[in-house]
Amino acid sequence: MSNIQLAANLLRLRTDHDYTQTQIGAKLNISRQAYSNYETGKRIPDLDILIRIADLYHVTLEQLILQPCTGAGVVNENTGPYYIGMEVESADTIYLSKEEVELLSHYRNADEDDRKLTRKVLKM
Repeated sequence: MSNIQLAANLLRLRTDHDYTQTQIGAKLNISRQAYSNYETGKRIPDLDILIRIADLYHVTLEQLILQPCTGAGVVNENTGPYYIGMEVESADTIYLSKEEVELLSHYRNADEDDRKLTRKVLKM
């Protein structure tokens, strides 16, 4: 089980800063494969590694774990409260803002035409 947002942030932050997995591994004193496992959600970094990653990218732990981050360290969401969501097939965890929960609820209750329109707008 992994944190979907954390894995996405690790990949996005690394690529936005033009680092390779090998370079980040060296900065964190871990192997490239260990870092790759964090980005793919196969493993979750321990607290010490999370703190070092947050320091490297100049974001808070909360931002790294819960919020979509960009390479500039800009967070695209306001702070919580967050609601825990889970992808059923993989049991991966994602933290959702109240607005995101409302959007998902509206999507679930929408008719198929509205769902198609939503997917088109979001380029899904």
